[in-house]
Amino acid sequence: MIKEHDRVVLTKAIPDQGLTAGDVGTVVHVHKNGEAFEVEFLTLHGETVALATLEASQVRPVQKREITHARLLRA
Repeated sequence: MIKEHDRVVLTKAIPDQGLTAGDVGTVVHVHKNGEAFEVEFLTLHGETVALATLEASQVRPVQKREITHARLLRA
């Protein structure tokens, strides 16, 4: 079960917020017992890129053997 402060992986792109599938964010609030989540996405320097309310189907927990990958944001 995903809870507050867990890292999650975006499963579907959200182009209007500049997010792509695979981006990693941090859960800052859990809605309705895990039906949706408020997730903050940050740059590697700590700048907030997006704060998105996402349905449970749009994120998944980080897996133990995954590695983070960096990408540049579009202007």
